[in-house]
Amino acid sequence: MVQTSVPASRRVHEIDAVRGFALGGILIANIGFFADPGYAVGNGTLPISEGPVALVVSTLVLTKFYVIFSFLFGYSFTLQMRSWGEKVKPRMLRRCLALFVLGVLHGFLLWIGDILTLYATLGVLLLAMRNIRPRTAVKAGCWIIGVMSVIWLLLAGLVLLDPGSVTASASDAAAAARAEAMVTDGPLGFLRFQAETYPMIALLVWIGQGPMAMALFLFGLAAGKSRLLEEPERWAHLVPRILWVGYGVGLPAALFFTWSSQAGDAMQLAGLGINNVTSLLLAAAYVVTLLQLIRRVPAVGGALAPAGRVAASNYIGQSVLACLVFTGYGLALAGRLEPIAVMGVAVVIYVVLLALSAWWLRHHRQGPVEWALRRFTLLSGSRPEPPRPAGTA
Repeated sequence: MVQTSVPASRRVHEIDAVRGFALGGILIANIGFFADPGYAVGNGTLPISEGPVALVVSTLVLTKFYVIFSFLFGYSFTLQMRSWGEKVKPRMLRRCLALFVLGVLHGFLLWIGDILTLYATLGVLLLAMRNIRPRTAVKAGCWIIGVMSVIWLLLAGLVLLDPGSVTASASDAAAAARAEAMVTDGPLGFLRFQAETYPMIALLVWIGQGPMAMALFLFGLAAGKSRLLEEPERWAHLVPRILWVGYGVGLPAALFFTWSSQAGDAMQLAGLGINNVTSLLLAAAYVVTLLQLIRRVPAVGGALAPAGRVAASNYIGQSVLACLVFTGYGLALAGRLEPIAVMGVAVVIYVVLLALSAWWLRHHRQGPVEWALRRFTLLSGSRPEPPRPAGTA
């Protein structure tokens, strides 16, 4: 296939905008855990698990946006491959090491659901598979998703044969109350909660999201090698089909996922198995809708892209601001706000970070976390460079 020539260092505005959009969904998905820390040690119900807010968040947000973020990680790796050339192996290994260390610090100090350690580890696997053909990468990703879905469905069948109780126990309630008390008991209390909880949650994240993240890395790798987002005219004719399938199948399946998460162990496992596939369809529809909107209203892309360019700084920044609101680091409001108020806090945090990202990039080329990662990755001691015109890297 003949590919159009694209400068190796060129940033793709649309990728930055989609990444900035995904950050908003990740914030909404994560903030419920800050607002309701008992979820991490309780009976497994969703955070802020009752009422219309929970219905909307579980149906439209949960499991949808980390799919987009994982896909973009794989896609961005291909951009780095073009930029780094023969130095891609040592640089990617250093970058993954830096991400892993950052993730451990993030997990223990701020956010027990940190994803960076998982991304760093899977990034090493992606590096080893960097020469795989796009079609083979897609097939491998499909196999991973298919196998994981079958495993969830088989587990659902086993649970049906030997059903267990799904009611919350007194110990669950006591553990949840203890978690909330620790989180709001000043900085030391919160750190004690992090130290006790993060290792267990990290293991669950690796098991629950690891295979799917690797599949999306491979999809992103294939798309990046094919320059899919850089040449949207090649798939423009598929837009109506993507939207019809994404929303027509993805939305009903997302409603089933929400219902099944509260319906019992077997149905919850079945919902997870189905959601493994259908969350990708709905996430694809989100991305295509956003790209269509950006074409018609460029200001939308202009508002989102700065946050996407400094995504790592925003990811950490979300945790910092959420901690200042909900934990003993700050106002200690965990367990005190209604779900709609929690979503209001999420909107405020997101808008603040969008504005800060745009302001920062008027004075700097990279975000503070991105600068530190780049410095270690390239082993460069240079100072942060002045801003460049939009569209360059």
